[in-house]
Amino acid sequence: MAGLRIIPRLDIKGPNLIKGIRMEGLRVVGDPHEFALRYYEQGADELVFMDIVASLYQRNSLSEIISRAANQIYVPITVGGGIRTLDDVHNMLRSGADKVAINTAAIARPALISEVARRFGSQCMVLSVEAKRTSAGCWEAYTDNGREHTGLDVVDWIAQAVDRGAGEILLTAVDQEGTRKGLDIELLRVVNARVNVPVIASGGFGDSADLKRASDVGTSGVAIADALHWQRTTLAQIKQSAREQGIEVRL
Repeated sequence: MAGLRIIPRLDIKGPNLIKGIRMEGLRVVGDPHEFALRYYEQGADELVFMDIVASLYQRNSLSEIISRAANQIYVPITVGGGIRTLDDVHNMLRSGADKVAINTAAIARPALISEVARRFGSQCMVLSVEAKRTSAGCWEAYTDNGREHTGLDVVDWIAQAVDRGAGEILLTAVDQEGTRKGLDIELLRVVNARVNVPVIASGGFGDSADLKRASDVGTSGVAIADALHWQRTTLAQIKQSAREQGIEVRL
């Protein structure tokens, strides 16, 4: 078994690594390359880079950052933000990414999911979902960094995307993101029960107890930003705590 993946998430705006709360109130953290290299050396299983303003400005500016990272980092890299065409996907992969995370463009034209999966493989096609709770047991998918309604039910949308070829889900709980209040375990439980592809939980990691709760409902990986960026914990401590809870993690 591969075990629960621990995945630092790096949200990028321009040249800077940033962090916000519920995707708002963004603060500059530092140089994304320095943080990415640090997390790789500390034992990150994968890395996620998200250009959080790319869809707003209809472009992705991560090529240089990814190229630089790929020269020194040898774990899978997922890149998202502003990816709208097969050429965009090709450019990201050529820059050194292993997977692309697509949200806005997939909602605008769901056929893109199938096209990416056929051309580059379903393992490359990650559906990025920004979920906001609307009522008990219901979540709506948003785009443009949690700003724009889509009217789509999150769980139904994910199921449709998997049917079209999405091989992985990056599921961000916007209500939890940056709050340190814990992952949305109910959302993870419902999604994991609906689809049979890996789901990465993002948004709200509070402490190591989240790892057990996420693992128990079938989650494949946990994306962590705030806790690592502000040095509330380290990857070594997270993995040690996971092992102490009986969770298999990669050494």
